[in-house]
Amino acid sequence: MSFLEESIWHAAVYSDGWVKPTGGDAPVKAPATGHELGRIGVADAEDVARAASRAARAQRSWAARPYLERAAILRRAGQLWEEHAAEVGDWLVREAGSIPPKAGVETDTAAQECYEAAALASHAVGEIIPSAQPRLSLVRRLPAGVVGVISPFNFPLILAIRSVAPALALGNAVVLKPDPRTAVSGGVAIARIFEEAGLPEGVLHVLPGGADAGEALVTDPNVRVISFTGSTAAGRRVGEVAARHLKRVHLELGGNSALIVLEDADLDLAASAGAWGSFLHQGQICMTTGRHLVHESVLEPYLRRLAEKADHLPVGDPATGQVALGPIIDERQRDKIHALVTSSVDAGARLVAGGTYEGLFYRPTVLADVTPDTPAYAQEVFGPVAPVIGFGDVAQAVSLAKGTEYGLSLGILGNDVMAALAIAEQIPSGIVHINDQTVGDEAVAPFGGVGASGTGSRFGGAAANVEAFTETQWLTMQGAIQPYPF
Repeated sequence: MSFLEESIWHAAVYSDGWVKPTGGDAPVKAPATGHELGRIGVADAEDVARAASRAARAQRSWAARPYLERAAILRRAGQLWEEHAAEVGDWLVREAGSIPPKAGVETDTAAQECYEAAALASHAVGEIIPSAQPRLSLVRRLPAGVVGVISPFNFPLILAIRSVAPALALGNAVVLKPDPRTAVSGGVAIARIFEEAGLPEGVLHVLPGGADAGEALVTDPNVRVISFTGSTAAGRRVGEVAARHLKRVHLELGGNSALIVLEDADLDLAASAGAWGSFLHQGQICMTTGRHLVHESVLEPYLRRLAEKADHLPVGDPATGQVALGPIIDERQRDKIHALVTSSVDAGARLVAGGTYEGLFYRPTVLADVTPDTPAYAQEVFGPVAPVIGFGDVAQAVSLAKGTEYGLSLGILGNDVMAALAIAEQIPSGIVHINDQTVGDEAVAPFGGVGASGTGSRFGGAAANVEAFTETQWLTMQGAIQPYPF
């Protein structure tokens, strides 16, 4: 039997083993073909409540285990990602529409997230502080308790494991709600890895579900921290609900990231970077290069190069052919992308490449003659669309780059790196890449945005993870009870 054999998880969720949920089940479909790959259990509010209660009980004994045991399980999980990378990658290709290299990045990163998390189990999490009283005064970090993780479809494995692994390593239990569209590669795979790694029952629950399950997770009294990755609109709703229940919530949301191409940039390399930033995984990435800001002296040559790349990139089923772009995740998302492209052209933008589709396969698209009000420029498209706008000087480039509510990632291309750094310092952004495009992530790096791109919390890196998934406690000790005047 294979590691992700459908008979293991057929119509089930992972909650003290593989069980039938009260919420029923739903098909798992390949977006490239529409074929059903299996059926996954769908959790409802009742399933979430039961899982959260069980997680709260299991968490206490999990946190009490020696850190060496927690670290060993996380290391074993990392090894299992490497051992099962081919099978998990195949699911990412079929279920998420990933091209194989992108799937490989996800499985490699999943392993690294677990290895990095293993080190957290023994991380220094306290300090001695001075006191005016005759006592020992300490600050220590304790597990938050039960962490709720809500993850999206686009990088379903990375965007779930980056919260699941550190939360577990720090002594928390986790209830994960993956997007139902990628419930196997973003949920079942994680459950199976930790099941095989020896994680005690009840510490991890994986419950694919819809908005009702998500709201139940956010409001459940046993869940103390919410880690959400998704759209800004959905994140605002999660934040509002969490605030009413006084929950800590970490929001990693959308973006409309700018790539600034300076006049001295190598245009061949710049167009290559720009194409990768806009078209990787069909543009379905929060860090996607959503706006190309190009110095007017090189605007037309850059446009020609970018359009040539778009025209020559093969689009198709990544499970059956060597393609650069796979399918859009579903018809609703495809229609949103196309509506933004057509409304932009209607508003005066020039279609230089793409703008057409067959089924869920959308051609990489380049738009010229855009303005800051052009729909595909002003809004997050979440598709393979590259709007290009010119600028005359650095001040205008900075103004254009800052002209958005988002602040996730920024790329600046040019030969003078100090000039690029001076530009970057004027633009609010959680991530900056000089001489690179806007898409990038590493398990050791703090990841997150500002403004409408998130709450300023960060995923990744020891300090960020300790801050995200533990609580601060002040503790004092003295040898005898001190007298008081009452």
